Amino acid sequence: MTWLSAFLLGAGCLAFGYLIGIRHSARLFRSTAALTDTGTPITYRKNNNQLKPAIEIEKLADILEDFKMVLVVRNDLKMGKGKIAAQCSHATLGLYKKILHRAPKALNRWEMCGQVKVVVKIESEDEMLVLQERAKALSLPTHVTVDAGRTQIAPNSRTVMSILGPADMVDDVTGGLKLL
Repeated sequence: MTWLSAFLLGAGCLAFGYLIGIRHSARLFRSTAALTDTGTPITYRKNNNQLKPAIEIEKLADILEDFKMVLVVRNDLKMGKGKIAAQCSHATLGLYKKILHRAPKALNRWEMCGQVKVVVKIESEDEMLVLQERAKALSLPTHVTVDAGRTQIAPNSRTVMSILGPADMVDDVTGGLKLL
């Protein structure tokens, strides 16, 4: 009876992996189909009908291999561990959604690198905003999570900033910060 259970579990895992693979390859097909004849990404329309250009890191995804995401957590807010985890999740998802259609090659490169995420700390909101400006100057996409203020901290507090891009460029922005 034990071998039958193992066989059924293995077959279930195989089927699940197959379904994930089919879905992932469909997404890759969509991202490659979203290129013009010259190989440059097409701009996408948002809900308000404004065109959004492709992000600069899209070009870097073709030539650079190591991509990572850094999450910069404000240490001065004294958030609990669970709150930090939730805010980091919001920051990761927020940045992912922001660049999903504007830089699919960059996201694919990051995923192929194992979705590297590093969490560092910073001591104030002002320092976080300075880092965000430095990242923008390097054309790196960022997302700042703003808390609703329902639990531990004041409403509209900027809690975590996420940055994604080539590891060397992201390190130019966040390399001097300490791990959380």
